Formats: sequence, structure tokens, C-alpha cells
Amino acid sequence: MPIAPADATMAEIEQLIRFDTTSRESNLELVDHVAARLAAVGVEPVLVPNADGTKANVLATFPAADGTVTGGIVLSAHTDVVPVDGQRWSSEPFVPETRDGRLYARGSADMKSFLGVVLAKLPQLAQARLAEPVHLALSYDEEVGCVGAVDLVDEIVRRGLAPRGCVVGEPTSMRIVRGHKSMNVFRVDVRGVAAHSSLTPQGENAIVAAAELVRFVQGVADELRVEGPFDDGYVVPFTSVSVNRIDGGIAVNTIPAECTVHFEFRALTTVDHEALVERFRAECRRIEAAMRERHPEASVELSITAAAPGVDTPAEAEIVALAAAWGGEPSDDKVTYGTEAGLFANAGIPTVVCGPGDIAQAHAPDEFIELDQIARCEAFVDRLLADLSTQH
Repeated sequence: MPIAPADATMAEIEQLIRFDTTSRESNLELVDHVAARLAAVGVEPVLVPNADGTKANVLATFPAADGTVTGGIVLSAHTDVVPVDGQRWSSEPFVPETRDGRLYARGSADMKSFLGVVLAKLPQLAQARLAEPVHLALSYDEEVGCVGAVDLVDEIVRRGLAPRGCVVGEPTSMRIVRGHKSMNVFRVDVRGVAAHSSLTPQGENAIVAAAELVRFVQGVADELRVEGPFDDGYVVPFTSVSVNRIDGGIAVNTIPAECTVHFEFRALTTVDHEALVERFRAECRRIEAAMRERHPEASVELSITAAAPGVDTPAEAEIVALAAAWGGEPSDDKVTYGTEAGLFANAGIPTVVCGPGDIAQAHAPDEFIELDQIARCEAFVDRLLADLSTQH
């Protein structure tokens, strides 16, 4: 029979869900709530804001009993959620509703249930005689490219906290996930010269130039699909590349002066990222040079709009064994989606992804989490606290 989560945990999760932290909105109301929860147990959080002060990361350290703040374990979560625009829901997305053993709401799986469990455990965390510290790392704008976590991880490094491990609580159905690909998103703005479509030599067709780039990107995709490298731990065992959006043209009788192409690649950690990016940059330069031979004012500009590194934590890493001891389900699976785990790993913090809920529900209409997943996460945090305490 499934175990029900504690009432205090459910109340905390439901409160978090009611904050509309869609990435385009501020997360400060939720941050204030978290800061109040921390202050209530005597912990002063460090806020790491974005450039315009509309959002903030939260870093909080619960010291060891002897006052030590270095080492220990990071519990990581993002505070933002994806939009509900255009989705058909059976209930209000930001009004949590429990039915048939499930909690329905935007963010219920991804990932306010994990965050709610941790916040509900703050009194126990504050009272525990810890042998080593526990750090909470809460980020903004994960859903738009792991934006906030860059500064958050930098702050952890700047403070010399040197955690010995990190658990990112993204939904994995409480499986221990050691690996995922990097995420790399690009925008290419092609600028040609407008002209009447009956006077083609007087114009420089931005869509035609963009189509050359699209063919090149697809050629790289085909090459990586056939030649690898490969990793059979993934559902898609190679680095995937795809063109996902094109915008261009203003009329059927006008040579288009502008076209924008958006593409991405999701790379294995064994791929040379810089070399792959340089291939795309070089092609953009080649196309631009050809356009400028005809019209010097033409241009092709590539920009990186989002990027997050992959992670491939070794099976023998201590954090993997620790997560299993705390109740995570051992697994050799690697996941298709990206997380902030790679940012922690790149900072020298061994990291796994392990949290309640099924990723299949994330971002979907009628997003939900099974209540027994929340209870399993509670047990995980309880075991973590017991294991890190001097009395265990």
C-alpha cells in the first residue's frame, strides 16, 4: 500500500505551486517564502540575483555541529516552471489538486515536490548534529537554459565550500541518474538585401542563405548519427542535432532581407564541444563571405542562446553509493533531458540526479506526481540527514 506524505510536506509543496514562477515571471515571491522558512530555523540565506534584480538564486548552508561549512552535500533544485500557454488542463494549473493518489499542478513533478520536501525538513535539518554541512542551492531560469545556476555554482566555488557531492532533485522516479547530454542552443541571424522579386540580382536572399546553413546543420546531424561517437546508455545513443525554427520573409513578391534560424545539439560528454561549435561558426563565415561578394552589407551572425554542460558521473563515485544508501534506486540509465548537474560536476562537485516524479509528466498538461513518490523522497532526505549526523 502506498505511503502517504506528511501533511506538512504536502502543505509546503502546495504553497510553492501557488507561486507562478513561470520562467518569464519573477521568482522573488517564492524566494522570499524560502528565505522566511530559513530564517525561522536560524539560517541566513545568500541571495544571488540576476542582472536586473527581478530574480534570485538562493544558497543556504547548514553547518556541521563543529561549525564547519566546507565539504558536505548539496541539495539542488530550480524554482521556475514552464508555461501552460495553449495547454488544456482539467484543473487550474497553479491551484494544486489531489485526486486518485496524485497531486496535479504545474511544477508538481518538475520540481516543486522535491523542493517542498526539503523545505518541510528544515526544522529537522537545523536540529541535526551534522558531521558535515548540508547546502541548499536553488536556482532561477533552469527551464530556459540553466541560466541562474551558472552564478549560483560560481558563488559556491567563490566561497570555497567545496562540497563532496550534490543531488539534483529533478524527477527521475527516485532512480539515480549519472549521466545526461549537454544542451546547446543557437540562433543565426542572416541579413541580406531586400528587392522586388522580379529584380532578383538587386537583392540578396536571406532565406536562400539560411537554407544553405540548414542543409549543413542537417549534414552534421547525419554524420554524427552514422559515425558517432555512441553511448548505448542513452535512448538516442549519439549526439543529436536539429533545426527547430525558421523565421523569414515579409511577402511573396519581396526578396527577403532577413531570416533567423534556431538549431540545437545535445552532445555526449565524449564529443569535443568547442570543435563542433566551431564547425557551425566556420560555415556561417563561409556563407557570409559568399553573400558579401555580391552585397558587402550582408551578414550572418551566430549566437549561443542557451547552453548547459552534460554530466557523466562514474559508477564508482562516492555520491552514487551515498544516494543508493539514502534510498535512491540504482540505475545505469542516462536521460535525454538536461539538468544543472553538469554545472556542478564541472565545478569539481560529483553529482547525481535523483528526485521524485516521472519526467514524462513534466511540461505536460495535467502535470502530476504520485503521492508515494513524494513519500519516497521524504524517506531519502530522512536517511541523508541520519547518515550525515554525528549520532548515526
